Amino acid sequence: MAAQAEDVLKSRMAVARRVVDHIRHGTSDLAEAPMVNAASVYTDPERHAREREVLFKQTPQFVCLSTELAEPGAFRTFDETGTPIVVVRQGDGSVRAFLNICVHRGARLVREAEGKAKRFTCWFHGWTFAADGRLAAAPEAERFEGGMAGRDHLISVPAAERHGMVFVVPTPGASMDIDAHLGAFGEILAGLNLEVAERVKTDILPVASNWKYALDTYGEGYHFAALHKQTLAPYFRNDITIYDRYDRHHRIGFVERDWEKWVDQPEESWGVRAEAAGIHYLFPNVVLFAGSVSPGKTYLTIFRHYPGEAPGETKTYKTIYAFGGVRSEEHRAEVEAAFDATAHVVRTEDYVTAAEGWKNLTALPPGATVVYGRQEIALQHQHRALAEAIGMPLPQLNPIAQAAE
Repeated sequence: MAAQAEDVLKSRMAVARRVVDHIRHGTSDLAEAPMVNAASVYTDPERHAREREVLFKQTPQFVCLSTELAEPGAFRTFDETGTPIVVVRQGDGSVRAFLNICVHRGARLVREAEGKAKRFTCWFHGWTFAADGRLAAAPEAERFEGGMAGRDHLISVPAAERHGMVFVVPTPGASMDIDAHLGAFGEILAGLNLEVAERVKTDILPVASNWKYALDTYGEGYHFAALHKQTLAPYFRNDITIYDRYDRHHRIGFVERDWEKWVDQPEESWGVRAEAAGIHYLFPNVVLFAGSVSPGKTYLTIFRHYPGEAPGETKTYKTIYAFGGVRSEEHRAEVEAAFDATAHVVRTEDYVTAAEGWKNLTALPPGATVVYGRQEIALQHQHRALAEAIGMPLPQLNPIAQAAE
C-alpha cells in the first residue's frame, strides 16, 4: 500500500508540473484541430437504439463499489440499463449476478434495492433461491411433474470485480473480459484506492436531454467562466485542461486558481498530496470525480448516465463517497454538504443548459452540426470512441473549414 501511495504521489507531482508549465506559458493540453460533429448524433432515434443495445447491454457496466457489497449475502439490484439484475456477494468472496426474474413465471424476485440475505423468496408464489442462484424450494413442486426441467437455477449474467469496483454485462450468455475493457486505465483506477471508500449519499438527477449531451457537460472546463460564474469560476480556471487518454477512457484535470502561486514557489512547498484528483471517464457512461466544488476538499463522486427509451431522456445516478471512510459525524455532514453543492450546480446550471440545448438541436435542419474546439479535447475523444463502439462512424467533416464558417 505504501508503494502504491508513493507511485500515486509521483503521478500527482508530474501532473502538478504540467499545470505549472501551462500556467507559466499560457498554454493547455489541446486537440490537434477543432472537430465538427453531426447534431443528429444526439437526436437520431436509430443511433440512440443502437447505443442502448451495444453500449448498455453488451459493454461492461459499473454497478457499485466493492464496499457496497461488503459481506457474503450482500446484494444490490441493478435496473438502470432496462434489464433487471441482482448482484450478490458469495460465500467465497466472489460476486455473481443474475437476472432478477423468478424462473417460475417471470415475477420480480428481489424487490429491495439492496440488503443482505441468505435466500431470496419470490413474493408471487414463494419460490426460494439461494445466494448462488440455486433453487432451494418450490411449494408443491411435485405438481409440476416434468415442468421443472431447467428451472433449478436463476439465469446468470457476467459479473466481475476489479480495483474496488463491481461490473456486469446485462445480457445472459454474454462474455466479459474486464481487464481488456479497462486496459491501462485499470492502473489509474487502482490509484483511487476505492476499496476503502464509504458511501455517504445518493440521488437521481433526471434531465430532458440526450445522455451524451448531459455527459458532455462533465468533459470540459471551457464553460466555467460563462455558465458557472458564481459557483465554479471563482475557484477554477476555464482555459487550462490537463488531459490523459487511456484508449476509450480518459482523465481530465482542471486547474484551481490557488495553484497559480506555485509558479513562484519551489516544488516542495506546493503541498501536492497522494489523494487522487480530477475527472475520470470510464467508458461508456461513468464519471468519477475526485475532488469538490470547494477547492482543497477531496471526495469521490460517481455519476452514472443512462439513456431512456427516447433520445431526449436521461437519468444520472449520483453517489458521493468518503475516501477512507467517514471519520466522524462532522465529517459525514461535510461530505453530505459537498454532495448537495455539486448537485445544485448540476441541476440548476449544467442540466438546465443540457435540456435547453438538446431541445434546440431537435429544431435544427437536416445536416446541421456542432463543433468542439481544441480545448474540448475530451469530448472529441469521447464521441469518436462511442461511435466506433457502436459501428456507426461519425461523419467525415472537415474540422477546420467547418469550424471557420
